[in-house]
Amino acid sequence: MEHTVLVALFLSFLAGAATSVGGLLAFVIKRENLSVLSLGLGFSAGVMLYVSFMEILPQASQSLVGVYGDKPGEWLSTGIFFGGIVVAWLIDTLLPSHHVEEHTLDKSAKLKHLGLFTALALAIHNFPEGLATFMASMKDATLGVSIAVAVAIHNIPEGVAVALPVYHSTGSRSKAFWYSALSGMAEPVGAVIGFFVLRSVLGDASFGVMFALIAGIMTYISLDELLPTAHEYGDGHKVIWGVVGGMMVMALSLLLF
Repeated sequence: MEHTVLVALFLSFLAGAATSVGGLLAFVIKRENLSVLSLGLGFSAGVMLYVSFMEILPQASQSLVGVYGDKPGEWLSTGIFFGGIVVAWLIDTLLPSHHVEEHTLDKSAKLKHLGLFTALALAIHNFPEGLATFMASMKDATLGVSIAVAVAIHNIPEGVAVALPVYHSTGSRSKAFWYSALSGMAEPVGAVIGFFVLRSVLGDASFGVMFALIAGIMTYISLDELLPTAHEYGDGHKVIWGVVGGMMVMALSLLLF
């Protein structure tokens, strides 16, 4: 039992640590190369939108339908999804930069805000992912490895979404790396809490609610933060190809794993 727990915790840690791989891109991308920033932000938006609508929201609906039945479960997952958008909007408006008049915000401040907001939202997103990886690993180590690999692949571009705007706004490679790395550490935290607190009470309904909220939050980030900022730093064609590229990477990872 102890060995199984340690393996499950280790897999959750590795999956979360993959965000730091995205953070390492700050060491190789020139700060002046704004077209790369635009492409990277578009790529991250594509990742978030695809995984939200093709994986996370369907999983939420499936879990809630299994508990409450077809129509109630579908209505509930849909309502919670839009509730997640509202939650993201509230988080966005409560961040410090929104208390400053718009004309006083320069591009660096906006980018820093984007990076911090993305890091916070991804930490919220990574928490239940770590919990899911842990629970799956406790039941079946092979299944746990498969989920951990898939989550790790998802987390690399998520690390990019945090690191690029922080690096371009501050010029600090170390800050870009550590913000991206810390956002991923919510996964092993989720695993630890799952082991000590939630393993006896967490069920399909709780997972369904969490994943529907996450899908809404990630959709808001993509549409309100990532895509507008991407267009600000590059032409529309670069942004759209970044979005398509992000979707393709997510599609392949879901098909393979």
